[in-house]
Amino acid sequence: MKKWIILLLLSMCVITSVSAHEFELPPLKWDQSEEIVAIIETKDEMDVATLKENLKKYDTLRLRFTFTEVLNGFSIKGSRKELQNFVDQNETASITTISEAREYKISGEGSIPFVGAIRARGYFDEQGRRLTGKGVKVGIIDTGMDYHHRDLSINYKGGKDFIDKDDEPMETGTRNHYSTIHGTHVAGVIGANGSLQGMAPGADLYIYRALGPGGRGTTDQVVAAIEQAVKDKVDIVNLSLGSDINGPDLPLSKALDYIARKGIIPVTASGNSGPKAWTIGTPGTSKKSISVGASTPPMDIPYLVVNKEKKPIDLYPIKGVKQQKMHQGMLIEDGGIGKVEELTKVRGKIALIKRGVLTFEEKIKHAMDAGAKGVLIYNNTDGPFMGVVEETFHIPAYTMTKKAGNKLIEKIKDQTTKVEIQFKEEKDRLAPFSSKGPVTVNWLIKPDVTAPGMGINSTIPGGYLALQGTSMAAPHVAGAAAILKQANPNWGPEEIKSALMLSAKSLYKSKGKPYKVYEQGAGRIQLEEALKLETLVTPASISLGQVKGSSNDFLEKKLRIQNNGKHRKKYSLKDDNTNKKDLRWELPLSFTLQPGESKEIIVRAILKTRLKNEMLIDGHLILMENSKPYSIPYLFAVGEPNYPRVMGFVAVPGDSNRTMRYQVYLPGGAEEFGVALFDSETLKFIALVDQKRNVGRGYIENEVNLPYKRKSSIYAIAFARKKGAEDYQKTLIKVK
Repeated sequence: MKKWIILLLLSMCVITSVSAHEFELPPLKWDQSEEIVAIIETKDEMDVATLKENLKKYDTLRLRFTFTEVLNGFSIKGSRKELQNFVDQNETASITTISEAREYKISGEGSIPFVGAIRARGYFDEQGRRLTGKGVKVGIIDTGMDYHHRDLSINYKGGKDFIDKDDEPMETGTRNHYSTIHGTHVAGVIGANGSLQGMAPGADLYIYRALGPGGRGTTDQVVAAIEQAVKDKVDIVNLSLGSDINGPDLPLSKALDYIARKGIIPVTASGNSGPKAWTIGTPGTSKKSISVGASTPPMDIPYLVVNKEKKPIDLYPIKGVKQQKMHQGMLIEDGGIGKVEELTKVRGKIALIKRGVLTFEEKIKHAMDAGAKGVLIYNNTDGPFMGVVEETFHIPAYTMTKKAGNKLIEKIKDQTTKVEIQFKEEKDRLAPFSSKGPVTVNWLIKPDVTAPGMGINSTIPGGYLALQGTSMAAPHVAGAAAILKQANPNWGPEEIKSALMLSAKSLYKSKGKPYKVYEQGAGRIQLEEALKLETLVTPASISLGQVKGSSNDFLEKKLRIQNNGKHRKKYSLKDDNTNKKDLRWELPLSFTLQPGESKEIIVRAILKTRLKNEMLIDGHLILMENSKPYSIPYLFAVGEPNYPRVMGFVAVPGDSNRTMRYQVYLPGGAEEFGVALFDSETLKFIALVDQKRNVGRGYIENEVNLPYKRKSSIYAIAFARKKGAEDYQKTLIKVK
């Protein structure tokens, strides 16, 4: 049988070209009668009539979609056993890859003018029309849209529903708390045209409902939506969805790379798994897509001032709780995890509560009932987080990091410690949840740009709501692309991406230190600046790959510089001196370009000294257009950077007693891999239930026996070691 791989796409609120033939199919130890959906890619286009005839031989296999535009192949639904038999009987069909389809889920007014969209309407296209996205077709692959909404109905031009399989891609209505609003919100950011105006209020909106109740859909439904968008000849496609797998060679990323080559501009959300590096998920890892991180529009940011100290503590809002100041110094009290019996001393004070066990609503309600004047919930793991509540509360409530919470616990011992909640207006900071790059294995710079993604007001079925996430940042870029496409109808994905990146504004942290290029890409989009741009650089970022780290190692990249202005321009390049001790650049001499002329150049980065392993080196080259500077981000890896060795670990009870099924993704493979079990209460080691050596990159899936005899909850931990680095992910599983 030919070698093939099952790729699992997991759910998320973002690998270099790896042939499927590098992998052997893991033994199918799953329940053979389990019904699944699989995408089957073929080397050559299959005859649909013959395919349907072949499928009649099987009791459970049913054809779902055929793909001819973005992938060569089809998807079928049926039992694992019959799927395996079908593959065995069709070796001559040139099957190259089989990808099991799993779930994808969904990953305003102030932000629209902030990025320059209002000022863009003062510009005109070649026909003398204001730039509103008029005549540009934007496809939105999401949860559908309320196309009766007064701000969206005028621009709705059609679409398709791949959940209900009809031509009415309406949002999921009330259905056991599984109703959706996401697609309508995204559509409003792009093209609302009523009392609320989106980025491109004149754009034509084509809606593809690929995510159903609860905001979930399968890979083949999303790919089928992309296929339909190609057939509908859309100019731009927005995907505010994704997985938690950092790999660009999964079917969805390949599909987006394909449509970009066909001239369609793919825009993707980077994901909401920040703030750590390597958290960007597929399809935000797609090489040719415009991957978008989330930044802050102008907004009041809450801080906690302790004993009037100069260095405040960052606070993060809880969605659903009104932000309130508290200038009067208040005492603070340890409230445990927020149980009623732990809050007996919080009356008239601010309750400091640890995350976990209880819901945010329960913690805040218990504190409020106990007479607390405010609530601070600190994380039980590293990093910040942002909570969500559905009830209305009238006392201030915020979240903070575990580190900040632990410091406050120590200060509480001093009964005179007082705190104040204050606000400071900030803008152009990375949102704490925004996923960061780079991409594993090929070390691509991702995201490409950022856009506002916090407190974004937009349309929802029957009204309006402010939401946050990279899902809200991506449609800002899709709308900006529509404006640029109207102004420059001959531009393709490369030119649109270049204009947005070259005109972007670099973002800086609070102390004036710039974010890494794999955190912000080129920076926050500035639409008006992109419209005024007279120079394009393709590609607009320099992802150089990997070197071992020896002295005189070098990497090079070919760039094309194009003069789109009306006058001759002189160009030169220099580096920003960020890595001058370790790196030197060989750059071309200055040159001139006539209007409409372009030139290919080669830039070469050379290591001056031997560098230690496990490094990412980033910075910028500066392109001078006459006296005007443009920044081009660069990145390369030295040796084996410390990327996560384990991703997407999922474990569930098996079909028999005392068995467990698991799936895990190894982005770089592993010299040693295993799955271990620990008691969830005592954390005592139980057993090593699976172990492998010299595993290639990709997915591992297996069903294993559990030695634990009594019913209980245990931690399953998947670990991988490679080149001295070790990583793990854990999940809680209940034993039958």
